[in-house]
Amino acid sequence: MNVVQSVDSVALLPAYLAAGTAVLVLITDLLLARPRATIVVAALGALGTAVGAAVVGAGGERQTFCVGADCSWIFGGRAALVGAVVALLTLGVLGLSVPALRAGRSPVGEYCFLLACSMTGGVVLGAAGDLITLIVALETLTLPLYVLVGLRRGSLASAEAAVTFFVVSVVATTVTLLGAALLYAVTGGLHLDRLGALLAEQPELRDLPLTTAAVALVLVGLAFKVAAVPFHAWAPATYDGAPLPVAAYLSTASKLGGVVALLAVVQRALPADQTGPVLALLAVLTMTVGNLVALRQRRTVRLLAWSSVAQAGYILAPLGALALAAGRTGEARDAAYAAAVAYTVFFVALELAAFAAVTALRPAGADGGTLDDLRGAARRHPWRGAALGLALVGLAGLPPGLAGLFAKVTVVRALLDGGAAWLALVVAVNAVIGLAYYLRVTAALWAPTATPAPASTLPGGAAAVPVVGVVAVVLAVATVATVVLGVAPQLVLDLAAR
Repeated sequence: MNVVQSVDSVALLPAYLAAGTAVLVLITDLLLARPRATIVVAALGALGTAVGAAVVGAGGERQTFCVGADCSWIFGGRAALVGAVVALLTLGVLGLSVPALRAGRSPVGEYCFLLACSMTGGVVLGAAGDLITLIVALETLTLPLYVLVGLRRGSLASAEAAVTFFVVSVVATTVTLLGAALLYAVTGGLHLDRLGALLAEQPELRDLPLTTAAVALVLVGLAFKVAAVPFHAWAPATYDGAPLPVAAYLSTASKLGGVVALLAVVQRALPADQTGPVLALLAVLTMTVGNLVALRQRRTVRLLAWSSVAQAGYILAPLGALALAAGRTGEARDAAYAAAVAYTVFFVALELAAFAAVTALRPAGADGGTLDDLRGAARRHPWRGAALGLALVGLAGLPPGLAGLFAKVTVVRALLDGGAAWLALVVAVNAVIGLAYYLRVTAALWAPTATPAPASTLPGGAAAVPVVGVVAVVLAVATVATVVLGVAPQLVLDLAAR
C-alpha cells in the first residue's frame, strides 16, 4: 500500500493565501515597523484570498488529503463561497479598524496578524472533510478573537468581554471534542461522509445510547458557536465589550463559521431523525428569545447582539424541517441546507453594513453608545444614517432591504417544502416581533433632536467628525453589496446549493 499521498496544491491555494497573509503581516511589521504598510499587506492578502477562493471554486470540486474515498479537504462551490465571504468580511473589518489603529488604541502588527489567522480558520472551515479538520479550523477562527476582543488598551469592559468569551468557548470546544470522540468510538471513523454512511447503513448504531450522547454533545458544542439559545449568554456581553470592528467580525465571520461547522455535521455526518427535533427546538427558542430581549435594549451594540441571536434562529429554522419525514427527502433536505447558507450570507452582509454605519456615526475608537446617541443621526449625517436605516430595514425583512426580504422568503419556502408549516408560522410571527425594534431605531434616526451634544460629552472628549477615507469606503461597499444581493438573490442561492 502506498502511504505517500499526492497533494493538490491548487485545491489548497485559498488556505495558502490566507496563511501566507498572516506570515507576511508579521514579517512586514518586524522589518518595516510602519503601520500603514502592515495594514496594506493585510488588506491585499485578504483580497487575494477572496479572489483565489473564487477562482479555485469556479473550476469545479477538488479534493486532497484522501485515503481511499475519504478526503479531509473538499473544495467546491460552497467552500469557495464561504472562503470568499470570510476574506471579504476580514477586509471590511480591517477597513473599519483603521481609525482606531491610527489612533494607537491597538498594536497594528498584532491586530492584523490575529485577524489574518482568524481568516485562515474560516477559509479552511468551508473545505473541511473530517471532524478533526473541522474542529481545528473552527478553533483557528475563534482563538485569535479572544485576544482581539481584549486588545483595546485601558478598557476594563474589553478585558471582561475577552474572559467571558474565552471561558465559554473553551467549554464549547471541550463539549464538541467529547462528542467527536464518542462518535469515533461508535463508528471508528472521523470523515464526515463516512460517518454519515455508517450511521445510515447500520441502524443499530443509531440506537446506541452512546450515539445519542455523541450527537447531542456535538450539536450543543456547535450551538455555542452560533449563539443559539440557551447557549447564547456570552454574546451580548462580548459584543458590547469588544471594539466595534471586532464586534462586527464576531457577528459576521465568526457566526458564519459556526453555521458552516454545524451545517457540515448535520448535512453529512449526523442522522437527520436525531438532529431535526433538536434543531427545530433551538430555532424556536433562539429566534423568540432573541427578539423579545432585543425589544428592551437601549445600547446599540447590545441590540445588534440580541438581533444577531434572533437571526441565528432564522438560520437554524430550515434545518428544523429535518424533524419531519417530509423534510428528510432528498429535495427538501437540499433546499433546507441551501436556505440556511443563503440566509447566512444575506445576514452577514446586512450585519456588516449595520456595524459599518454605527462605526461611521461614532467617534474613532468609541463604543457603540446608546440608542439615544443615534437619535436624529440621519438629519446630521444623511447618507450614513440612510445606510444604517437600510441595513436595519433589511434585517427586518422589509423593502427596500430586499436582501433581508428574500432571505426570509427563502427560509419560509424551504420550511413549507419540508412540511414544517408550523415552524414557518413561528418564523413569520417572530419577523413581526422583530419589526418593533428595527423600525423603532430606524425611525429614531430621522427624529428631531435638541442641540447636538458638545465634544466634551462624547467618549474621550472626541467629537464626531465627518467620516472620510477607509471607513466611508467600507460603508459604501457594504451598502452597495446589500443592494446587489437584494436585486440578484438567485446568485447566492445557486452558490449555496452547490
